[in-house]
Amino acid sequence: MTSVFPHKKAKALKPTSRRPAKELCSECGLCDTYYIHYVKEACAFLNQQIHELEEQTHTRSRNLDNPDELYFGVHQDMMAARKKEPIPGAQWTGIVSTIAIEMLNRNLVEGVVCVQNTKEDRFQPMPIIARTPEEILAARVNKPTLSPNLSVLEQIEKSGMKRLLVIGVGCQIQALRAVEKQLGLEKLYVLGTPCVDNVTRAGLQKFLETTSRSPNTVVHYEFMQDFRVHFKHEDGSIETVPFFGLKTNKLKDVFAPSCMSCFDYVNSLADLVVGYMGAPFGWQWITVRNDTGREMLELVKDWLETQPVMTSGDRKAAVQQSIPAYDKAVTIPIWAAKLMGVIIEKIGPKGLEYARFSIDSHFTRNYLYVKRNHPEKLEAHVPEFAKRIVNQYKLPKS
Repeated sequence: MTSVFPHKKAKALKPTSRRPAKELCSECGLCDTYYIHYVKEACAFLNQQIHELEEQTHTRSRNLDNPDELYFGVHQDMMAARKKEPIPGAQWTGIVSTIAIEMLNRNLVEGVVCVQNTKEDRFQPMPIIARTPEEILAARVNKPTLSPNLSVLEQIEKSGMKRLLVIGVGCQIQALRAVEKQLGLEKLYVLGTPCVDNVTRAGLQKFLETTSRSPNTVVHYEFMQDFRVHFKHEDGSIETVPFFGLKTNKLKDVFAPSCMSCFDYVNSLADLVVGYMGAPFGWQWITVRNDTGREMLELVKDWLETQPVMTSGDRKAAVQQSIPAYDKAVTIPIWAAKLMGVIIEKIGPKGLEYARFSIDSHFTRNYLYVKRNHPEKLEAHVPEFAKRIVNQYKLPKS
């Protein structure tokens, strides 16, 4: 791929504290580089273009009449997987780290864009271009805060790299795909993770202090398929808190406005996506979107235990009930929340149906957020697939 680098005309724009998306900025890092020249076209919150970029990336957009593609995007395959020998200290079993390391070791790429943390704060993201397995391993474990992954884009051009792996979430990847042809790369690989409800570092602290018994010892946490938030602490202990026991009245406004306006939970524009929400508890959910993603997965298949995706239960009643509950910031006693959690875990949605539950509940919430806070953006910003999903439910009129 050849590039004429027209962005070099815009280098004078580099020193900037501006965020054209204003309060909807997801801090993806693009505006910290001279690629800010492209932000009006590239930013997911200024120019929603998933449909067009799916065609660019996968050679076609999703089939809205296919129930799985409506929800999960263009894909060739889906499966549940876990590493036979997990990486010590990984948040799950280390599938993402293993793929990145193997690509580097086989010289398929010269660097990997990933996120370490600062020395001072385990949750403060520090994007880097990793060039060694050790640097990749230092980036294991999610940082549940807004992260400027694309702030390293200038380094790519200056380094002369031609083959690159980028690990990121939906808003970052949409911007990356929009400027991909300007990077001068021969080959770009994108390994995505699903993402929902990130926070600022201050917002994360409020969430931890409001929810966990020991906020200062939390190593990582995740909203899991058993309808509980799982906190792992420094001593290795696991603390669980039922979704329905969260202090919603205190946390309602903690999530970033960009996340409240996002409709790409499943990372539609990555080549390969590794998450958890569509898999049974204890497994990872892998979505292969195109031939590049299949090439990446093939590198590690012999180290994985896999099984077909499954689905059971019915999400729709639970989603419909969640809409007014969230809207009114309902908080229930912890004993009732635990009881609800046990019942729903036994009879509620599992596998792909749980993934649909999560997508439906967030899309309906986010649709209402955009409608109320940015009504002028509603029609253009909400993708057609999201509108179809939201239209299954009865929403508040105001």
